[in-house]
Amino acid sequence: MKTLFKNPLLGLVFFSLFLLAIIWLIEQVFPGPWLHTLIYTILLFFAVLTGVTGFLAEKLMKLEAFTSVSVILGMTIIRLFCCIIFVFFILWLGHENLLWFVVDFFVIYLLYLLFDMYGLITNLRLHSK
Repeated sequence: MKTLFKNPLLGLVFFSLFLLAIIWLIEQVFPGPWLHTLIYTILLFFAVLTGVTGFLAEKLMKLEAFTSVSVILGMTIIRLFCCIIFVFFILWLGHENLLWFVVDFFVIYLLYLLFDMYGLITNLRLHSK
């Protein structure tokens, strides 16, 4: 697992594939309204958003003009605004079953947030030694 976070993009791909497999398994085992029809779109959105913000954060941290705290806070704000725009766009399109959309969106948001925090803690632990 430690070698997985040496390359953050590879870790993101494996994590996204793991979530994709879990979602597919839930669909097969528990058919019903548990998952919104846009669950794969939500997963793709968060995979791309996490990849882009991670890449941008890595490039900004290499510059000495920014501190790591400001970069991480800035990426969190960018992620929040992108999520608000995505939810607004879905609401504007008028998809049905919005309760399950919100539940699925929030669960995947929290899972990717945990992924980011774990990756950040792993990288900070390597730099502190």
